[in-house]
Amino acid sequence: MKITMGLTTWTEHPALINGEQRPVTLNEYAQHLPTVEIDTFFYALPQMATIQNWLSQVPSEFQFIIKAHQGMTLHQRNQEKGELALLFQQYRRTIAPLIATGQLKTILFQFPPYFDAEVKDIEYLKLVRDWLGDLPIAIELRNNSWYRPGVVDSLVSYCQDLQFTLVAADEPHDTVTSVPFYLATTNPKLAMIRLHGRNRKGWDNAGKEWRKTRTLYRYTQEELAGFAQKISQVNPQPQELCVIFNNNSGGDAAPNALQLQKLMGVKFSGLAPRDPQQLDLFWGWSGLRIMLY
Repeated sequence: MKITMGLTTWTEHPALINGEQRPVTLNEYAQHLPTVEIDTFFYALPQMATIQNWLSQVPSEFQFIIKAHQGMTLHQRNQEKGELALLFQQYRRTIAPLIATGQLKTILFQFPPYFDAEVKDIEYLKLVRDWLGDLPIAIELRNNSWYRPGVVDSLVSYCQDLQFTLVAADEPHDTVTSVPFYLATTNPKLAMIRLHGRNRKGWDNAGKEWRKTRTLYRYTQEELAGFAQKISQVNPQPQELCVIFNNNSGGDAAPNALQLQKLMGVKFSGLAPRDPQQLDLFWGWSGLRIMLY
């Protein structure tokens, strides 16, 4: 089983550039991690030229996880079926460059908390597959009704039938609306974990500053070891298991990802060539430094 790791966006991770307080470039990011999750698509579909520019900055093996548009995830309820079908068509046209290069890891549908295990929403999942054909799809469900006894087994079977990757999400698990961390192989090609952190107070913050606190959390070595154990025990093993760190309100995602990588002894292939000035990050500050003139 291949293990990959990534972060949400690439600009906000100073740990990848020796703590420099500036936006990280996509190429700098790709020197350390083999995949990235992009939420741009959730808010608006980017220009095709923008996607082509991204592709020009990364190696051919680098992979993108892209979010489905909020209309596609039914954050906007009561849309006409024809309107939705057109949105899916437009989405497919937009992501054509990623499909053409084979650099689309999956399309992530992060459904709203009110998307529940009722007939209308169960049937909508089948429409998603119909409208996107054989493209890779991952779903993150945020309503506990999907994980009730007697329902979750049917959910796993349904995801297997539709070739969906069912995302295992880690978040504060002691809230009324929280869902359990449920890791299951529903797609033989890809399993996926998304780590949001366990900041209960920040998770419940509905104020204007919620982005600054919702994912403000750094996983401990013991917590990361727990994930490593769960990953090693997943059965059946998929071809790939991807871990995405979204705990970045305080810049903790990259340090945690590198920590888990070291803990599991994982080496990533196909990374971008390292910038000389960034080699210190991986050699450390032990005095073994490479000077390039």
